[in-house]
Amino acid sequence: MAAVIGGRLVAIHHHHHRRHTTLISTPLPRFNVKLPAIHSRRPSTMSATATTPTTALNDLIVEPTPTTTTAPSSGCWSEFAGNVSGEWDGYGADFTVDGKPVELPENVVPDAYREWEVRVFDWQTQCPTLAQPDNSSAMYKLVRLLPTVGCEADAATRFSVDERVIGGADNMVSSFAYHSSGCYIAVWSTQKSASSKVLELEHCLIDPRDRESRVRVVQIVGVEGNHKLVLKNIKVFVEQWYGPFRNGEQLGGCAIRDSAFAMSQALSGSEVSRLWQRSNSVASFQDSSINLQELVAVDGIEKCTRDKDDLVLLPRNLWSSIVEIEDGETICCEVGWLLEPGRAITSKCVFSRNAELKVSNLLHIRVNLDVS
Repeated sequence: MAAVIGGRLVAIHHHHHRRHTTLISTPLPRFNVKLPAIHSRRPSTMSATATTPTTALNDLIVEPTPTTTTAPSSGCWSEFAGNVSGEWDGYGADFTVDGKPVELPENVVPDAYREWEVRVFDWQTQCPTLAQPDNSSAMYKLVRLLPTVGCEADAATRFSVDERVIGGADNMVSSFAYHSSGCYIAVWSTQKSASSKVLELEHCLIDPRDRESRVRVVQIVGVEGNHKLVLKNIKVFVEQWYGPFRNGEQLGGCAIRDSAFAMSQALSGSEVSRLWQRSNSVASFQDSSINLQELVAVDGIEKCTRDKDDLVLLPRNLWSSIVEIEDGETICCEVGWLLEPGRAITSKCVFSRNAELKVSNLLHIRVNLDVS
């Protein structure tokens, strides 16, 4: 975890304790867990074509529906399950709509840090994930660890656990689109009151150059009375794969390969606001009672531009945007990851003006080389 003392950035570690307490007041759904065989390295199940700059990931058309699900393509779902499952550990941070990092609550920060005037912005996180290859269902748990002083690997405890279930009898997701690489887009809906609804748009992007590295960006979007979508805040998780699924018992501790990022340099808008060309894949949920869909490649190459004034620029070469298109008839919610100069991967959800999800895209894009 990172913290700021005066003008200096310092490292703060979270520690793990196997006998921990979880601050959850209600029971979580039951999920039939099947532990896979343990491998020394991650199984090589990612499609070979997923590493080329112009390969399509996907465009997805999604409309929130009842919990009816479909049996996705067995081959693609099985490959997706192999690539998304495992122990994903890393760091997470919250950001405002302007891209400013949000400090952790005072009640979770050790007294010693407050005495040293240390400001803490990052959670150390775990995200054990398991997708069943044979029945189109999945689950994950987001675990936030309390920050502690020092680096004893058995010293920390869990602060919170948020469990999510996709598919099956305990399905919690409104819409879910997946790609064989392990990337996915999920729409989670929460009814705060009769007139207040909140959508969580979760974009999970796996680095096509390194299948053990991924980011998850969650856009928290409020649905106002006139069905207008308003960005409330952004959550970012930067994660590494540490082994097969062990339901959170495999702990990264101080040996974690990544580092805190909330206070690091944000992406430059000039890296994004240019002419791009992209290839897409699509999953359609419109006029359908199916809420699990495979992202299917679409022929052809498209060109697109982005205005840096529409972007929320984030650390780790990430960006977020919510813009109206087609004269306000649709709203586009996008997340992007600049993998290297001139190459990026993006995920996009397109909503109708009555806040129904129409389309989501997961794409590989690159700079149009014909444009200076």
